[in-house]
Amino acid sequence: MSIHSSFRSGGSAARHRNVLTRLERLERLEEAKRWDAAGNGLFGLPKVRSIKIAMKKKKKKEEGAEEEAAAKK
Repeated sequence: MSIHSSFRSGGSAARHRNVLTRLERLERLEEAKRWDAAGNGLFGLPKVRSIKIAMKKKKKKEEGAEEEAAAKK
């Protein structure tokens, strides 16, 4: 019997999540200098946007094939 795909742990951290843990929110707020450990508490934290970055597909193989075809003529 095989393991169901939802129970596998490999690669699950790489996918985009909409909800961040409190620690992740604090790290992002510190990077943006909107929160410091000395002056602010853990309650009433400001909202943090979680933006998914879409990567463009590479077209190098197609361009290279067109250039080679043009060079052969």
